[in-house]
Amino acid sequence: MLAGTPIGNTGDATYRLIELLTTADIVAAEDTRRLHRLVQNLGITVAGRIISYHEHNEAAKTGELLDQVRAGKTLVMVTDAGMPSVSDPGFRLVEGAVAAGLTVTAAPGPSAVLTALALSGLPTDRFCFEGFLPRKAGERSSRLADLDAERRTMVFFEAPHRLEPMLRALRERFGADRRAAVCRELTKTYEEVIRGTLRELLEWAETNEVRGEIAVVVGGAPEREPGKPEDHVADVNALIAQGIRLKEAVAAVADEARVSKRELYSAVLAAR
Repeated sequence: MLAGTPIGNTGDATYRLIELLTTADIVAAEDTRRLHRLVQNLGITVAGRIISYHEHNEAAKTGELLDQVRAGKTLVMVTDAGMPSVSDPGFRLVEGAVAAGLTVTAAPGPSAVLTALALSGLPTDRFCFEGFLPRKAGERSSRLADLDAERRTMVFFEAPHRLEPMLRALRERFGADRRAAVCRELTKTYEEVIRGTLRELLEWAETNEVRGEIAVVVGGAPEREPGKPEDHVADVNALIAQGIRLKEAVAAVADEARVSKRELYSAVLAAR
């Protein structure tokens, strides 16, 4: 059983979470200190065995936990905040349980991803979650390049001390005028949502000491306006120079540029 925990405000704990924590045979926790603090704030007691289960020991502990489930024990997995396995430990446990044919279910709870998305003021009908971007500039740039044409709203997580370079990388890749939002300390006392362009958000980050847990929401790429067929003749010729046949080159460029294949083919011939 995966159980979602509050992302900041203890009052968001569900009755089901409380029931699970007080009745489970085993509670696997990402940070046992955080778990003890949570149950203390909730005024409850964990009756079962508490096991530390985090990214540094999950490979070694997963088999042990699955053996306990096979033996008929009730296992609940919780992380520091939100839903286990979403940018948190838990995936290995679910993967192993599914492979072993064991029942896996979840007690849903607060989600930083959905909360940030809902508060961002950006389109919510289609979105994707990208988690944390790579720390190294080159790897981060490569990941963002893959998202160049992403039309859906994107949700990222980031650490406070890396927010400024992240926003700078987003601005360079997506453009200074792309709409975005920085959501920090969601559901907590000092919750704050800063909305604006990537240029404005970077200026804010450069002049403020940013603290707390952060989610960054970025609007998707705008739909490209189709150009004229004659504007893409050079692209076709470039592919032909690489050894690609005329018909195939026209088809590839027309699909990418969203122009008529027939009209592009005629434009290429006319340019000759």
